Amino acid sequence: MGAYETQGFKLDDSGKRIVVDPVTRIEGHMRCEVNLDKNNVIRNAVSTGTMWRGLEVILKGRDPRDAWAFVERICGVCTGCHALTSVRAVEDALGIKIPRNAHLIREMMAKTLQVHDHAVHFYHLHALDWVDVVSALTADPTATASLAQSISDWHDSSPTYFKGIQSRLKVFVERGQLGPFANGYWGHPAYKLPPEANLMAVAHYLAALDWQREFIKLHAILGGKNPHLQSFLVGGMATPIDPDSQAALNIDTIAALEKLIEGARAFVRQVYLPDLLAVASFYKDWAGHGAGVGNYLVYGEYPLTEGKAAPKFLPGGVIRNRNLAHVEPLDAEKITEHVQHSWYAYDRDVKALHPSRGETRPTYTGPQPPYQRLDTSAKYSWLKSPRYDGLPMEVGPLARMLVAYASGHDQVKALVDGALGKLAVGPEALFSTLGRVAARGIETALLVDKLGDWVDELAANMGRGELRIHDNDTWDPARWPKFAVGAGFHEAPRGALGHWVRIAHAKIERYQCIVPSTWNAGPRDANEVAGPYEAALVGTPIADPERPVEILRTVHSFDPCMACGVHVVDPTGREVTRVTVR
Repeated sequence: MGAYETQGFKLDDSGKRIVVDPVTRIEGHMRCEVNLDKNNVIRNAVSTGTMWRGLEVILKGRDPRDAWAFVERICGVCTGCHALTSVRAVEDALGIKIPRNAHLIREMMAKTLQVHDHAVHFYHLHALDWVDVVSALTADPTATASLAQSISDWHDSSPTYFKGIQSRLKVFVERGQLGPFANGYWGHPAYKLPPEANLMAVAHYLAALDWQREFIKLHAILGGKNPHLQSFLVGGMATPIDPDSQAALNIDTIAALEKLIEGARAFVRQVYLPDLLAVASFYKDWAGHGAGVGNYLVYGEYPLTEGKAAPKFLPGGVIRNRNLAHVEPLDAEKITEHVQHSWYAYDRDVKALHPSRGETRPTYTGPQPPYQRLDTSAKYSWLKSPRYDGLPMEVGPLARMLVAYASGHDQVKALVDGALGKLAVGPEALFSTLGRVAARGIETALLVDKLGDWVDELAANMGRGELRIHDNDTWDPARWPKFAVGAGFHEAPRGALGHWVRIAHAKIERYQCIVPSTWNAGPRDANEVAGPYEAALVGTPIADPERPVEILRTVHSFDPCMACGVHVVDPTGREVTRVTVR
């Protein structure tokens, strides 16, 4: 496309081209292309989703009460998010009000995922962009213990513990079997942590594997299994409550939930947050990279009472141009999707559609793989381009924390100001790659403390004999109107998630989803305006174009969720990640 001005910077697709395909340690299939100038600074970025599955098309003609079970399979990582949003959309269309107990169980399941997903992202998807695993072999275990004990009172912080971790890691390296640590850019000049910090991070990477396996038992208790929870129902939940039954949620179950939550609080407070701040202290220059579009959208989440106008624990709103002095109310009618650069078709002369009138008509016109580069003057992604009032919007933990902070949320302000103070940076640091990483940890600390409130209320209801879990009044389609339209909204771990449904004669006539990574990873729109991923990469310096870890840092800071997580393997089973420099 050449060079042109947009959003305050110049995009130029001349110069050296770097292609990362596939981008790994994400959910789904993503390709990233960037152009470097003579100083190895990114001057153009292209983000593309390389897989289409068509869930919205599959749903046409089906019973809307079954939709949640289909759309939940959109993703196995943010499990339950689409199911929750789907039942909310159908309930909105049919005017259903769910019992309080069902609301509490849904909130507990959603918060559990949020806490679990954020911690797993930090350690297992993003940490290796900042942590040099092989460097940990040269660390002094005693010095590592001193470092760990200086930032936390976590019980596993002895020299013996870290020596054991180092010995395990040494065996992996000597055998050439690095497992999850394979294919890293070890020894890259952009890594800044000292060996002791690297060893501490590797140890907690492994500890987080054990912790997350235990904590997610909350989903098994409340939803039957994980991933793909099985207890959702339009009108409530299918999880029985009976203090006198071993086959239902009872007092013993409440005690088990409380124990799991307390373990999560300890891990988040004593491991996750201290690690995040320790790692961030060595990378404060990344507060100057990855700003992106500067517009933020939040639906709001965790309603404190019932009804559409219920106040939410995390408020909704829109921030434009990084202006924290003004949070405007969100109007969902201002949301549209463009397909100018997406492999879909709208009717002629239609540039954008509101999702309630949205269409999913796949029209692949791209190159046949394998290909060298994408033509950004044409269609180049399976993702659409959502816009709010014509503007690209970043969604996710950073957006939520910014809107809450600017709205005067006391707990968020205390956590954000505390983190900024420890890192000795100002609020402007939030608008960055580092800001996204910090926001995710701050939100985790906020929600893990709040999670117990829902358990306490459920226990109190149980004690009063309030056991109702489902509203059966509108289950029979004979009670439904012939036509109904509804929308469901949810703040998933990665951001604002919306489902829109149109029901005709008790069947789904139209169904549309706009997921967080569509907002963030979508291609340019009909006005050639770049989305959050593409904009955030522009201006980033690359130390070694053959090993572009800097691209991964910013892309992973959004926590991409492109579709079901599928790795690419060669015939021997070895993971393939190709970085091409031209």
